[in-house]
Amino acid sequence: MTGFARAEADTEFGTLAWEARAVNHRHFELSMRVPEECRVLEPRIREAAGARIRRGKLELGLFLRRREAGAEPLNLDEALLAEVATAAGRVARLLGNAAPPNPFDLLRWPGVVREPERDLGPLHERTMALLDAALDDLVASRAREGERIEALLLEKAAQITALVATVRERLPEVHTRMRERLLARVQELVAAPDMQRLEQELAIIAQRLDVAEELDRLDGHVTELREVLARDEPIGRRLDFLLQEFNREANTLGSKSQDADTTRAAVDLKVLIEQIREQVQNLE
Repeated sequence: MTGFARAEADTEFGTLAWEARAVNHRHFELSMRVPEECRVLEPRIREAAGARIRRGKLELGLFLRRREAGAEPLNLDEALLAEVATAAGRVARLLGNAAPPNPFDLLRWPGVVREPERDLGPLHERTMALLDAALDDLVASRAREGERIEALLLEKAAQITALVATVRERLPEVHTRMRERLLARVQELVAAPDMQRLEQELAIIAQRLDVAEELDRLDGHVTELREVLARDEPIGRRLDFLLQEFNREANTLGSKSQDADTTRAAVDLKVLIEQIREQVQNLE
């Protein structure tokens, strides 16, 4: 299911913010972007996300807007600065440039200005707590979408039930018309048919083309669909398998059909099943 969440907090290191985006995917796939200070947290982040999101493509982004450090005294590596200045002067002489090196350029050399050592433990703990808050919001967002999808699936299930009921109601009429058509055809071909044998053959044909079992199984699948949707657990894959059974019965119904209305109902069933399958891809 799709969803978006953002959680933000002020820390002694600066403003910390998580952004979480989820889009539809058949499996769980995680990608993340975190600043260097929090790179060590990636295994914990992956574990926390995997425990909350079972299906979908999840993108996590951690943003740290650092506080201005202008008030803090510069901690210079004076020995390294002297080496860099000497080397810069030597390069200037070799190039025939008598201008002294720019002090600000020297300060940009890696390692000349030492970053103050900080205890990153509090930052890491705030990061993980903020991640929990972002994931809570994301799960709630996905739950709201899940409720919408559930209502849509129940509506499609009701339409399947109505189609099955219509086909079942017409079965006696279909059987009668099929028997009359076959009997008339045989009597055209045979002047004096063996009526007892003919009735036996007609009964066998009627049994072979009967779709009552397929209709019963479709009703059973609808009942199971409703039961699965009511569960408080990941249901996407189970519904994937259930829809394969729906398709099997709809295909059999179409292959056994002996009239245009039943064939049309089989096609309508396949359309509804496909619409359900498209929505199930969004469920966890």
